[in-house]
Amino acid sequence: MTSNTAYSRLEGRFAKLSHLDQAAGFLHWDMSAVMPDGGAESRGEQLASLASLSHDLLVAPEVEDWLKAAEQEGLDDWKAANLQEMRRDWLHASALPADLVEKLSRAGSACEMVWRKARPASDFKAVIEPLTRMFDLTREAAEIKSQALGVSPYDALLDQYEPGGRSADIARIFEDIAGFLPGFLAEVLKKQGSAPAALEGPFPRDIQKVVGLEMMKTLGFDFDHGRLDESAHPFCGGTPDDVRITTRYDEGDFITSLFGVIHETGHALYEQGLPKDWRHQPVGRARGMSVHESQSLLMEMQACRSRAFFRFAAPKLAETFGRRWDADALYDATMRVEPGFIRVDADEVTYPAHVILRFRLEQALIAKELKIADLPAAWNEGMEELLGITPPDDRRGCLQDIHWYDGAIGYFPTYTLGAMTAAQLFDAASKALPDLEGDLAAGRFAPLLGWLRENVHGKASRYSTDELLRQATGKPLDAEIFKAHLRRRYA
Repeated sequence: MTSNTAYSRLEGRFAKLSHLDQAAGFLHWDMSAVMPDGGAESRGEQLASLASLSHDLLVAPEVEDWLKAAEQEGLDDWKAANLQEMRRDWLHASALPADLVEKLSRAGSACEMVWRKARPASDFKAVIEPLTRMFDLTREAAEIKSQALGVSPYDALLDQYEPGGRSADIARIFEDIAGFLPGFLAEVLKKQGSAPAALEGPFPRDIQKVVGLEMMKTLGFDFDHGRLDESAHPFCGGTPDDVRITTRYDEGDFITSLFGVIHETGHALYEQGLPKDWRHQPVGRARGMSVHESQSLLMEMQACRSRAFFRFAAPKLAETFGRRWDADALYDATMRVEPGFIRVDADEVTYPAHVILRFRLEQALIAKELKIADLPAAWNEGMEELLGITPPDDRRGCLQDIHWYDGAIGYFPTYTLGAMTAAQLFDAASKALPDLEGDLAAGRFAPLLGWLRENVHGKASRYSTDELLRQATGKPLDAEIFKAHLRRRYA
């Protein structure tokens, strides 16, 4: 195929867009990891300019002409899938005027910086104004995109993170899980009995970092193409060739940091495993956030919270921290099920309730059925309904997550969809790798990572989420596999 085809022109344009997006990603990483507070205003302008430039390149008149012409060029399967992803990107971008794109970028940066100070101070009133503006602009964008995509405003937001995802389908799945959890949680709490002895600190920060780096190496992280840093909220950013992950440390609790590192390493392994031939094309990206979350949760929850893995990890952790821990005792202390206020610290059983709450609330906020000022009360009421607990302050309530404050609305459902996908993929991997339990007990992750490379990472966005899961596991997403996993492990 010559360089004069419409498709080749599109590849060139989307490569430039990829570079701009990656540059913005590193600016976001810097803002979260090392930027001083005084840089916030200028950083917001930088990101807004990049967002505007990317938008102009994507919605330029020639792009629509190239998209139409490329459909007639007889593309192979990968290129046809790439063209489909290009059109999806173009539909999202062309729906919005450039000034709204800039306003959204600025509002997200401004709101996030206010949130950073408001969260530790538990000062929700401080964020009401910027968060209201954030939702007003997001609602405006959602209304416009809903017309272009032919879906509801909330589904237009959801599609940015879960391509093809629909809130009605997710609501049915979540209602099933919400109906299952209360009775199951009561059963688990009754069965586990009294709490084991707490793991006594302190656990020095520098030693925790060494442990995290060793764990990343064990899982298969490539340090020639990535690094570990610290931030207020753990995340994975960067590019497939330079993956940046962060965690946070508490010298009274090393478990949170350790499993935060494992979680973000799962994300990073997915990025590092994406096909090199399609690095800067839409088809070479990860297949939506539910699949991305499945990769982090597969490592964190399925593989590394197994008894088999603790047989490998416990002796190493005990030696490093100078403690006397055996595998069973450390497992019991780590796997304790208990309703808590913080989503990122939640156990595997109660975690879905945190996500279901956020899914319900952000839908109500977009639909104007809930006012921003009433969010804390609605949050607390939902926590009481789903988990039987009420946050004592907004820091442990509606201020705890960064997502809404930086404009990521429609993202939350992918966490529990990802947990379910992780259970289904791990179930399939266990059948394909008969000695997987022995591998985990020996700290050998190469077989599991190889299976994921073949069945998930290497396929990038060539297939829809449903088709990717069907090819890997033989069936579409099945909530019963997730529930069966929970029963085996906890009941």
